[in-house]
This record gives sequence, structure tokens and C-alpha cells, in this order.
Amino acid sequence: MAKITKDMTIGDVVKMNPAYAEVLMEDFGMGCIGCPASLAETVEEAAMVHGINVRKLVKALNKAEAELSNS
Repeated sequence: MAKITKDMTIGDVVKMNPAYAEVLMEDFGMGCIGCPASLAETVEEAAMVHGINVRKLVKALNKAEAELSNS
């Protein structure tokens, strides 16, 4: 199981598993996930732009990772 960190790019996170895009869009309102520029942002940068607590975002992504790994 790979751990998602705040220093990873959004593009790398989505490449790990496209299901993470759903977490970003539906759970955190990051509708711009399809924008090429957003894919180069780090998780931390994207959280700042959207006014999201980066710890909560990373925790949610890692929770999704754990759930996907167990299924």
C-alpha cells in the first residue's frame, strides 16, 4: 500500500488510482481536477488554493487507499 503525502502531485495521486479523483471532486469540491495545470500541483498546493485543510485531505486519500487495497 502506497502512502499518499502532501508533497505528491495531484497527477501522481490520480495515476496511482483514478478513483482518487472521485474523492478530490466529490468529497472536497475540487472540480478542476481535469485541468492540466492542477495535475502538476502538489496535494498541499491544491488544498491551499481550495481552502481545504491539507491534513484532512491527505487522511481522506489514504483512507480511500486503504479501502481500495482491502477490496
